[in-house]
Amino acid sequence: MATEAHAAEGATGYILHHLTTLSAGEGFWTLHLDTLFFSVVLGAVFLWFFKTAADKATTGVPGLVQCFAEMLIEFVDNQVKDTFHGRSQLIAPLALTIFCWVFLWNFMDLFPVDILPLIGSLMGVEYLRVVPSTDLNATFGMSISVFFLIIFYSIKIKGVIGFTKEMTMQPFGPWLLPFNLLLKVVEEIAKPISLGLRLFGNLYAGELIFILIALLPWYIQPALSFPWAIFHILIITLQAFIFMVLTIVYLSMAHEDH
Repeated sequence: MATEAHAAEGATGYILHHLTTLSAGEGFWTLHLDTLFFSVVLGAVFLWFFKTAADKATTGVPGLVQCFAEMLIEFVDNQVKDTFHGRSQLIAPLALTIFCWVFLWNFMDLFPVDILPLIGSLMGVEYLRVVPSTDLNATFGMSISVFFLIIFYSIKIKGVIGFTKEMTMQPFGPWLLPFNLLLKVVEEIAKPISLGLRLFGNLYAGELIFILIALLPWYIQPALSFPWAIFHILIITLQAFIFMVLTIVYLSMAHEDH
């Protein structure tokens, strides 16, 4: 529900206030403190949940926590087995971490848009953006990390010479080496850009819709916010799944040695 403060600043000011991050620093070295804070907290929630599930694991009748953890692990493991054709002890834990962490990022979008910023304002925090995946820096940060892993495994599996040949000799052979290199560079750079922008764009649009609903009269909000929240649960889950699957696919391609 929108606070009374937006009546004075107008709808545009209200929207801009909710889309402004709590920042420190200038230029390239600007840190989005709210994104970092919620990312760390949600990462800690992820670790705590699986640590609790591991500590309470039993060979007898499992509890709800163990059942849910095993369901998540089995789900991710099946995706890795179906998609990844190499041998690596990193891929499955990485896929599980990405899926759960991105889902928790996205899940923050289901909190009422004014609740956490209001709590922050009572603590003296002027701006508070609570959904890390609506911050392009966060989504690009994760996608660039995946990109570095792609390059690392491409060189590790194929060797420097094999990786160089892949970048320069395909798809048109040695006679068009500069053109081959240009195509491969564009192809590789497109991977982190598409990963980061897809997640950011979908969650940014979802958050904006919630903000617009909060600007409507209070008696209209429930009729719109609840159905959109139900639909948005599918979106946040799907976006986490897509990010995970594409990561597995890209790393599988990096492990292919022709």
